Amino acid sequence: MKFKKIAIIGKYPVVIESSEMNSQLIDLIEYLSKKDYELIIEEKTQKKIKITGYQSRPLQSIGAEADIAIIIGGDGTMLGVARSLLDEGIPMIGVNSGRFGFLADLNTKNMFASIDQVLNGNYDEDKRLLIESKVYRDKKVIYESFALNDVVIKSGVRLIELEVSINDKFVHTKRSDGIIVSTPTGTTAYALSAGGPILHPQLEALSIVPINPHTLSNRPIAIDATSEIDIKIVQMEEASLSIDGQIKFPLDKRDKIQITKAKRTISILHPKDYCYFEMLRNKLHWG
Repeated sequence: MKFKKIAIIGKYPVVIESSEMNSQLIDLIEYLSKKDYELIIEEKTQKKIKITGYQSRPLQSIGAEADIAIIIGGDGTMLGVARSLLDEGIPMIGVNSGRFGFLADLNTKNMFASIDQVLNGNYDEDKRLLIESKVYRDKKVIYESFALNDVVIKSGVRLIELEVSINDKFVHTKRSDGIIVSTPTGTTAYALSAGGPILHPQLEALSIVPINPHTLSNRPIAIDATSEIDIKIVQMEEASLSIDGQIKFPLDKRDKIQITKAKRTISILHPKDYCYFEMLRNKLHWG
C-alpha cells in the first residue's frame, strides 16, 4: 500500500508537557515534509508544538483524510487514538515516548529508519481484535463502547458480587473487587498485574480475570473470542464500567453488561524486523 497522506498525532488527550517530545514531533514533521509526504497535524498537537504551514484537523476527523497515522506517545495515547480512528480504519505506527510501549513499539532514537521502512512498504500488518460492551438497564441498552485493551467492572468501595455467564451458560458467581475482560492486546496491561495470562495478539481469545477475589479458587480463564459474555450485578454499593482505563461509566444494581468480539479491528504496522517475543523480553526483563 502506498502512503501519501500522513496524520501526525502527539500525546493525546493529555496535554503535552515534555519539551523533548515537542522536539521529536517537530523533527518528525520536518523530516517527512522533506520527503514530499502530505502531512496533516492533529489540531491539539499543532497548537502545543506551535508549528505552522501544515494542515490541521481534530482527532475525530483526521482519519477521514489520512492514509496512515503516526503517533508519538505511550500505550495510553495509542489506545485513545485507536478508538477515535476506528470508523476510518486507517493503520497506525506507534513511536514510544511513554513507559512501556507494548503498543507504541518504535524507539524514538531510530524512529526515522523504522518509519521509512514502513512507509516504503517493508512492514508487517498486525491486526488487533476489539471487544464491544453494552450496558443493559431494564432490558434497554443505555451505554455501549469499544475497547482495544479491556473492559473492567470494578467496585468503588467494598466487594462487588457478579454473576458470569458465557454463551448463556452459567459459569459462576464471584465476590471480588471486580473483573477484567481482556483482549490479547490487553493481557500485558491491567489483566497482567491482576495475575492473568499473556495471550499472543494473534490469538482469537479473551481472558476473564478476577480482581482480588474473595475466594482464591476464582482463577483467570481464557475463552474463545467469539463467545458472548454476560455479567450481572448481584450486589454492590458503588461500581463502574471502565473502557481501556480511560472512559468510566457508573453502574447500577439493575445492570447487565454484555461483552462480545467487535466486527472491527485496528491495524498496527511494524517494521519487518519487529519480534513480539523480543518486545516482551525487553519490556518484562526476561532473561
